Amino acid sequence: MTVSEPLRLAVLISGRGSNMATIARACAERRLDATVEAVISDRPDVAGLETARSFGIATAVVPWKSLPDRAVAERLLVELIDAHRPDVVVLAGFMRILSGEFTARYAGRMLNIHPALLPAYRGLHTHRRVLEAAEKQHGASVHFVTEELDGGPVILQSRIPVRSGESESTLMARVQKTEHIIYPQVLEWLADGRLVWRDAKPWLDGKPLDRPVVQDFPDV
Repeated sequence: MTVSEPLRLAVLISGRGSNMATIARACAERRLDATVEAVISDRPDVAGLETARSFGIATAVVPWKSLPDRAVAERLLVELIDAHRPDVVVLAGFMRILSGEFTARYAGRMLNIHPALLPAYRGLHTHRRVLEAAEKQHGASVHFVTEELDGGPVILQSRIPVRSGESESTLMARVQKTEHIIYPQVLEWLADGRLVWRDAKPWLDGKPLDRPVVQDFPDV
């Protein structure tokens, strides 16, 4: 990717796309040297598509449920993504498990954000599971996507304290506030050339990133 030009992003969503909207807003306000070239959803009529259009971003839908199988859906998704020549594919609440062939195609160029402190609590219902386990801390992780579900190298994590008597909905809202900070931050590192993918792993500021950067949010 060329760091002298704005980072070209293709964002994949499945719902209202709050992280997508945060990233698009940061681009529009020139706080992030990037452009969202397209927003692609696996579901029609989700709120995130209308939000993307309000930013003037091209949108498309891969009608996943009506297609014969994942292979067909992924081929269509690849065509839509590659038509916009993105530097980075950004998964922002994209609720589909992607094949090894697909993830290999975008190795080192595809990011995801997961609402947990990976490698703990991979998969769904993370906030509920954290509360049931009486964890003292929770957060979110931005990571490169690999074939292993929620298993790619983690770049940046937000960490918040879990409050006594907290509900699943309030915990989710607090974590999401931090997501809207750390996802654009990682994209900024990419745009600035500070974060690169080299030798099948992330490097930050010229050094291998062997463990994620952790940012604490005690007051969120």
